[in-house]
Amino acid sequence: MNKVMLIGNVGKDPDVRYYERDTAVAAFSLATTERGYTLQNGTQVPDRTEWHNIVLYKGLAKVAEKYVRKGDKIFIEGKIRNRSYNDQKGVRHYVTEIVADNMEMLTPKSVANAAENGANGSVALGNKETASASPVGHSEQLPEDEMPF
Repeated sequence: MNKVMLIGNVGKDPDVRYYERDTAVAAFSLATTERGYTLQNGTQVPDRTEWHNIVLYKGLAKVAEKYVRKGDKIFIEGKIRNRSYNDQKGVRHYVTEIVADNMEMLTPKSVANAAENGANGSVALGNKETASASPVGHSEQLPEDEMPF
């Protein structure tokens, strides 16, 4: 089974590209951090941050384009994909990516903004592109029939 679940902070705004028939692909980096600790003998183990390349397709990519921004905390569920390519100089590069099947936005844009709008849930998105709650922390409230997912 190839399954990955990550909770982390978005490292950069999604780079979204469109291909044939309005098909979108979004890519961004995600930082996950394991907190440091102190061993019984007093040795300090520092925080360890890992960076992951996240790729989203189709409707999920379009939602990321609208709502995901650098610094946001999100949950990603997907699978690991390894690929390689040759650059212009003929050097082979290897890339490990997480292809997301589901995404949940965990951090509201602004706690004050969320309180003003009465939003207190998170947005869960996936293959079926359904939402468990309204988008959190956005300045405008979208009518139910205008939700992008």
